[in-house]
Amino acid sequence: MADPEAERVPVPLVEPINLFDFELLAEQQMAHDEFDYVAGGATDELTLRRTRSAYEHLALRPRVLAGNAAADLSTTVLGQRIEVPFMLAPSGGHKRAHPDAELATARAAAHMGTVMGLTANSSVPIEDVAAETDGPKWFQTYFYRDRELTLEMVKRAEQAGYKAIILTLDAHWPSKRERNIRNKYRRRARVNYTPEREAQAEANSKSMFDSGQSSRGLNDPAASWADIEWLKTATDLPLVAKGIMTGEDASLCAQYEVAGLIVSNHGARNLDTTLSTIEVLPEVAAAAGERVEVYLDGGIRRGTDVVKAIALGAKGVFFGRPIFWGLSYGGSDGLIKLMEILRDEVESTMMLTGRGSIE
Repeated sequence: MADPEAERVPVPLVEPINLFDFELLAEQQMAHDEFDYVAGGATDELTLRRTRSAYEHLALRPRVLAGNAAADLSTTVLGQRIEVPFMLAPSGGHKRAHPDAELATARAAAHMGTVMGLTANSSVPIEDVAAETDGPKWFQTYFYRDRELTLEMVKRAEQAGYKAIILTLDAHWPSKRERNIRNKYRRRARVNYTPEREAQAEANSKSMFDSGQSSRGLNDPAASWADIEWLKTATDLPLVAKGIMTGEDASLCAQYEVAGLIVSNHGARNLDTTLSTIEVLPEVAAAAGERVEVYLDGGIRRGTDVVKAIALGAKGVFFGRPIFWGLSYGGSDGLIKLMEILRDEVESTMMLTGRGSIE
């Protein structure tokens, strides 16, 4: 008798039914070097794989007869009500995936009633993204060597109506991304920097890994917690510290009174052989206590991942790479479809574990 498995003909993937499907389709759709830029990690990509696989080693404990007729997925972040417990992480250059770039991302986030994080390294000017929708947006920037540039970015965000400032703290030194090196990747021009500053970034990075890094040549490796105190005096917007991976740094976030922190290893793109974000989340959440809102990014691909992160202490989660997968599938509509799938998985997980609400 013939082996039925041997006779099975693979069906071409056309309609994605989960986030992994979107990634496979994006690999077919995007230019090879652009896909690798987004998908890749640092050196051996051990942390990249660990960041995803760590979720698979965490098991849920479902409860029954919980009396929930429906699940409320909404939550509050920095006083802003959002409809789903996931947000769009600041990630550079959405034009890699779709011509509408961050404008499409803003439309999708507004449709889902959630926060969009916009990076200083965006493909579209800060002001244009802000004007695209009325949805909540947080702006991400760095401590640059030139502090006037940091202030300039923050003031532009304030004037454009962004609701918070995300400070990326773990990108102060060039990383070695071997996919980029092999592909001889050259980063796209960034619209929020002057040509003079772009040239400065290029010159500063030449002596390190010449692999198309984003803004490492402009960032200040000597930044310290005193700079948090300095920036707090310059803006009334709440500050969110991104790149926190230890309880010690979470305690410092509380000491310096930042409003929120993101447990993040920069998508495993900078330092290899670290723990995954979900592994360190309990330590960070315990150290932060009630003093600082805790969020997580890294490896979110399933609704079960979102629920696990919330169960371990996160107020909500961010995802970055899936933004590109959704945009490449169909612009804002593609990203909405991706988020609707994730939302439905979160809802299903909540109901099947006996949880009627996020909060």
